[in-house]
Amino acid sequence: MMTIQVITDSTSDISPEISKELGIRVVPIYVRFGDQLFRDGVDIQSDELYRMLTASMRWHPATSQPTPDDFKAVYKEYSKKCDGIISIHISSKISGTCNSANMAKDMVGGKCPIEVIDSKFNSGGLALIVMHAAKLAKSAKNIAKLADDVRECISHVSMFGYFDTMKYLALGGRLPKMIAAAANFINVKPLLTFRDGEITRAGLVRSFTRGAEKLFDFVKSKQNIADMVIVHSDIAEQAEKFRQSLGEFFPANKINILKLGAGLGVHGGLGVLLVALRENA
Repeated sequence: MMTIQVITDSTSDISPEISKELGIRVVPIYVRFGDQLFRDGVDIQSDELYRMLTASMRWHPATSQPTPDDFKAVYKEYSKKCDGIISIHISSKISGTCNSANMAKDMVGGKCPIEVIDSKFNSGGLALIVMHAAKLAKSAKNIAKLADDVRECISHVSMFGYFDTMKYLALGGRLPKMIAAAANFINVKPLLTFRDGEITRAGLVRSFTRGAEKLFDFVKSKQNIADMVIVHSDIAEQAEKFRQSLGEFFPANKINILKLGAGLGVHGGLGVLLVALRENA
């Protein structure tokens, strides 16, 4: 049996407990706040980021992908003790992380095969793909076959999210500021999803309750659910209530609740609720 290491980046929002349990290595992205540079999940946690967002009026934080050297160091570490590496990352259409990983792969060379995979998601969608890959890796006998299975898995993952405000999406350059200002004026909240690796608008609602109903309907429309996660930013109580409501479609105790990390919290802000699921092939 091969020893295959699964690696991802911190936009997966995988908790330290899950990464430890499944043996997943998480490479942090960077959060820059003024002249301070933090590693997501290492030097800064989401709770601290939200406090800084609330307190700061001078500037909005920015994010950047891990450098090729960051990935090179991790790949070299595992190349010495593994038969292969599967490196799964945030959609290449919204981040340069996959590009950094591919550059590092070329820099490392060597006998240990490295497969870099574009998940076409971030947050909960990426988390589901990485967690599934880590479970498959435990019994994998061929890294190319494992990579094919992971790519197949991507086509069965979907994600839907509610955002309490468009403010941070606009400040982070993910949305025109004029649209965000208009949405705030008429008090509407965006619903977002992923299509072919890109974040797209899936509707507008006027309240959290209506947003949660839309997320519930999204799950209700799916068939043969194999796995599911909920991601939130500082609304743990609402996330737990939502998990219990989804017990109608999938065992609630098997739905992991994750916190939106600082890297994505820069763009989402407070009050985000996401649900991601993987359907059986």
